Amino acid sequence: MKFQKEMLLLYAVTDRVWTGEKTLYAQVEEVLAGGATMVQLREKEMSTEELIREAADMRELCYRYGVPLIVNDNVEAAIKSGADGVHVGMEDMPVKDIRAMAGKDFIIGATAKTVEQAREAEAAGADYLGVGAVFPSPTKRNAIRITTEDLRRICDAVSIPVVAIGGIGPENIGELAGGGMAGVAVVSALFGAADSKEAARELKNLSEIMVRSGRMKKVLTIAGSDSSGGAGIQADIKTMLANGVYAMSAITALTAQNTTGVRGILEVSPEFLAQQIDAVFEDIFPDAVKIGMVSSEELIGTIAERLRFYRAGNIVVDPVMVATSGSRLMKSGAVTALERELFPLATLVTPNIPEAEVLSGKSISGRENLIEAARSISETYGCAVLVKGGHLEEERGKADDLLYADGVFCWFEGRRIDNPNTHGTGCTLSSAIAANLAKGYGLAEAVSRAKEYISGALGAMLDLGSGSGPMDHGFDMESEFTAGPENH
Repeated sequence: MKFQKEMLLLYAVTDRVWTGEKTLYAQVEEVLAGGATMVQLREKEMSTEELIREAADMRELCYRYGVPLIVNDNVEAAIKSGADGVHVGMEDMPVKDIRAMAGKDFIIGATAKTVEQAREAEAAGADYLGVGAVFPSPTKRNAIRITTEDLRRICDAVSIPVVAIGGIGPENIGELAGGGMAGVAVVSALFGAADSKEAARELKNLSEIMVRSGRMKKVLTIAGSDSSGGAGIQADIKTMLANGVYAMSAITALTAQNTTGVRGILEVSPEFLAQQIDAVFEDIFPDAVKIGMVSSEELIGTIAERLRFYRAGNIVVDPVMVATSGSRLMKSGAVTALERELFPLATLVTPNIPEAEVLSGKSISGRENLIEAARSISETYGCAVLVKGGHLEEERGKADDLLYADGVFCWFEGRRIDNPNTHGTGCTLSSAIAANLAKGYGLAEAVSRAKEYISGALGAMLDLGSGSGPMDHGFDMESEFTAGPENH
C-alpha cells in the first residue's frame, strides 16, 4: 500500500494491557470501524515467529478497511508477514538499512525527539516521523516529554509528515492545533475506552479539526459589537491583528453606541450564538478564546456549554459589566451566571477594580485590599486573576496591575498615560493577552506583552469623537499599504 500522509490522521497503536475480556483482534476491528487510518502492531513480548503470525492476521483485517498495518520495531516480522511497513526507534535498525532491504514502497516511520534527529531520519529515507511524548502517558510513564513548541519546530524543520504521540486524548488534542502535525498516534484513549469504536470516531473528527487548523495562531472573540469601533468585537479584531494572530468572532449583541454612550442593545438568540461558535470550532479551531460583553444568563450558559463541548483552552474572560461611558451592560442575574458557568473554565479573568469588588464582595481602597480580592476570586473559581489597578486612588500617576495565579501574586508596573480617550481599554488588554497565550507565551509574559501593547496604543494619542474616544490599535503597523498618497 503506497504511503500517503492522510494515513496518519488517526494512527492507532495497540497495547494488550487494555484488551480486558476482548481479544486484540476484536478491539482493533472496533477501532478500524470507528475510522482509524493506520494501525501499528506493538508486541514487545512476542517472539519473531509469533509476531509474524499475528501480523499476518492483522494485515488481512486492516486490508478489509483499506488501512495500512505497521509493525513496531521488528523489521524481519514486518517484511515476512507482508505488513505495509515498520516503525523504528532511535536505537533500532537504521532507516537507511531498512530502506535498502525492504524497497522504496515499504513504509518506514521513525521516532524523533529533536530537530537534528528529525532531519537525519528524513535524509535516511523515512516516510514519516513519530514525535513524543507530548503529554503524560500511562503507557510510557518515564518518557521524556516533548513540548508542543518543540513539536512545532520539528514540523517546521522537515518536509515529511509528523504524527504526535503520547497521552493524546479528546481532552487535550485541541492543544496541538496549528502545530503542523499530520495526525495523532493514540494508545490508551482508543484501546482503553469503554467503546473503542466511538472513541475512534470522536478522535478522528478532532484530529481532522486539528490538522485543518493550519500554522497561524487563531483567536476567537465572543463579545458584543461596538458601532463606533473602539471597543467590543471591533477592538478585539484590531488588537488580535496587531498582535499577529488570526481573529474570529461570535457576536453576542449588537449595540448602538459611540464615544458618548450606549443608545441601544440588541441581543442575539442563544441558538444563533451557538451556531456562530460551532461554525468557528468545526472549521478553524482557535488556539485561544476571549470572552467580553455577554449581557444575559442564557447567552452565558450557551457559551459555557459549547466551550466545554469543544474542550477549548486558553480562555480569557473580561467581565464587562459597565461601559467606559458608564452605561450598564449586564442584566440582573448575569453576573452570577458568569461566576458559575465561565469562571471555572477560564485560564484568566481580567476585572477592573469596580468589577473585582462585585466579584469578591470586598471593598478595594489600596494594594492590600486588591491582593485579598484577587486571592478570593482565584481561590473561589479556580482561575488566575488579573485585576487592573487603574482605579486605585493611592496610585495616582501609575497604572499597575496585579496577577494572582496558583497562590502567587505578581505586580505589573506601568505609568498612567495622560490620555482621556480610553474607550475599549479592557477589551484591548484581554484580547492582547489571549493573542499572546495563543502564540505560546506563558501567562505572565502574555500579560506583560499585552500591557506594553496597550501603553503604545494609548500613547499614540488618537483623538476621535466628542466623548471618551478610542485608542490607536494600529500604532505599530506600518507598510506601503497604510501610507497615504502624500507618502508616495
